[in-house]
Amino acid sequence: MTLRIGDTAPNFEADTTEGHIQFHDWIGNSWAVLFSHPKDFTPVCTTELGYMAKLKPEFDKRNVKVIGLSVDPVDSHSKWAADIKETQGYAPNYPLIGDSDLKVAKLYEMLPAETPGSSAGRTPADNQTVRNVIVVGPDRKIKLIIAYPMTTGRNFDEVLRVIDSLQLTAKHRVATPVNWKQGEDVIIAGSVSDEEAKKIYPQGWKAPRPYLRIVPQPK
Repeated sequence: MTLRIGDTAPNFEADTTEGHIQFHDWIGNSWAVLFSHPKDFTPVCTTELGYMAKLKPEFDKRNVKVIGLSVDPVDSHSKWAADIKETQGYAPNYPLIGDSDLKVAKLYEMLPAETPGSSAGRTPADNQTVRNVIVVGPDRKIKLIIAYPMTTGRNFDEVLRVIDSLQLTAKHRVATPVNWKQGEDVIIAGSVSDEEAKKIYPQGWKAPRPYLRIVPQPK
């Protein structure tokens, strides 16, 4: 089995730095971002967790909950938070899942299901594939999966941009073009016929090609 966009996000129960959760219940009526880490006290992840904390108000504005995961126990996460605060200026202000039994990493196919043992004794290199960003909608469906190598820090501004697109295209029958940002022109979805489009956009559209119909971003 391989997780794909459109699949139901696997549900799980886990302990976090903000208490025990059941993932689907925790999402509630919100969107969610789950981003994972191979181990505590790793350098690139330290910068990521701090920047995500700084950016969290932007996710809040979009009704997006943020949750991290690291392949270590919760009490280790709490100690790591002090380092993150001291070096990055922001401590995590969102829950961080303890995955010392590797359960969630395996469930989300970031580690092979047959991986033995626990987080004890495992190095960041052993867990190097636990570097995903997964966006989940209020319908519990996976909307985005991005996997990063350990040596490349994630771009959470890009994750916000994608969420803006996901939320817009969930509400309106449009698609967003390359490098689109909030407020820029969009493309009428290919599933919308010209006859339907005339009703939705009576003011018309620009069409450099019949299949490329450009309109202002809907409100």
